[in-house]
Amino acid sequence: KMGESVQEGKIIRWVKRVGERVEQDETLLEISTDKVDTEIPAPASGVLVEVLYPEGETVPVGKVIARISLEAPAASPAAPVQEPVAAQREAAVPSAQEATVVRPAQQEEVATVAPAPPAVPRRDGDGQRHTTTKIPRMSGRRFYSPLVRAIAEAEGVTLEELERIAGTGLEGRVTKHDLMRYLEQRRVSRPEAPPAEVPAVAPPPSAPKPAPTVRVTTEPVAAPSPAAGIPDVEVIPMDHVRQLIAEHMVRSKHTSPHVTAVDEADVTAIVRLRERFQAEFERREGFRLTYLPFFVRAVVEGLKAFPLLNASIEGKNIIIHKRINIGIATVLPNGNLIVPVLKNADALSITGIARAVQDLAQRARTKKLLPDEVQGGTFSITNFGGFGTLLGTPIINQPQVAILGIGAIQKRPVVREIDGSDVIVVRHMVYLSLSFDHRIIDGMVAGQFLQAVRRALEGMKEDTVPW
Repeated sequence: KMGESVQEGKIIRWVKRVGERVEQDETLLEISTDKVDTEIPAPASGVLVEVLYPEGETVPVGKVIARISLEAPAASPAAPVQEPVAAQREAAVPSAQEATVVRPAQQEEVATVAPAPPAVPRRDGDGQRHTTTKIPRMSGRRFYSPLVRAIAEAEGVTLEELERIAGTGLEGRVTKHDLMRYLEQRRVSRPEAPPAEVPAVAPPPSAPKPAPTVRVTTEPVAAPSPAAGIPDVEVIPMDHVRQLIAEHMVRSKHTSPHVTAVDEADVTAIVRLRERFQAEFERREGFRLTYLPFFVRAVVEGLKAFPLLNASIEGKNIIIHKRINIGIATVLPNGNLIVPVLKNADALSITGIARAVQDLAQRARTKKLLPDEVQGGTFSITNFGGFGTLLGTPIINQPQVAILGIGAIQKRPVVREIDGSDVIVVRHMVYLSLSFDHRIIDGMVAGQFLQAVRRALEGMKEDTVPW
């Protein structure tokens, strides 16, 4: 059970194989829900003796998916360790010489399937001849998933070829992406194989030998393309998380009429404050202090002043949320985005916000988040300034009605009035972009909210910051 709203999950990958030892709380498998990809720890220490659902299967909550023996099974031929379901299904299929097919209309009539033709030797890219076209589940210490085996057999990839592919999966396993990349390279770079066992046919004696001809032309000869042999495109299938992100973004654009307002803030005081306390903070907390906790605190102040931005829409009703739960957009190692939610952010100090953000980000990147931790947000923040972007127009995270984008902090010359005179000074400036749902938020309210956030940022001093 991964959360109150989660009713099923898809098994992405079994980290442990049948027969392997697993320790309590060690990662056993990875699942994907409609919210997040999550690693599932083993509930006990023992040996994984049975897997009831293969990778790619969607399983309802409450179903038994595997069994762990608390005692290692005896190594006896009479009591072998049970194989996964996928392997059981393969073992249950008889050989081509023994297979029979039962016709639905006449189940009492049984027809024998003709024997399959023998495997034809084929040449690999190195010119060697191979006949191992049936891919086993295990080869040495290497495991091949049912999907990889199916693709390899369909594409005529031999076991010898598979063994030479550098796998990027767990323990060097060959993944679907590895295999598809190899197939693309093989199609491009492998030379044409010479025809096998084709006898040469001599021309009949009476056939006259044609005289050589020379064609003279003044047309220029086209030079070969420098990109000859390089494919025009690369096809990358979307993973499960990227498909969810795509659906969520399209749904948000179809749901909310997006408008974006922009303001800029002088965060020189925050920059100096962070520089002053950085070393002490890292010594005490064990991680670096970033600018994000200051922005979260400023957003909290803005939402308190303008609660309409801490709302959602249900039908023709506006739901104002009393709790401030702020989603923080986080980049995963594979480049995907996830938005873990900082619950009750208004009750946290700068240090408390920093600890919570660090914990959520760390667990997001290691697939330790629970589905409940990526839902329930009432407002979102995306910090694209961390990648050097000055300004952006973020998409609202449904069912919320607003999201704040934070640009890069840069030194810029600005005009300030000092003692009645205008002077140009160098300050640390940042652009703030607020995308909002124009169904309930107008430009005036959005502008006032941005001003409130800006005032909160510019007013943060050593004696006013709630550490």
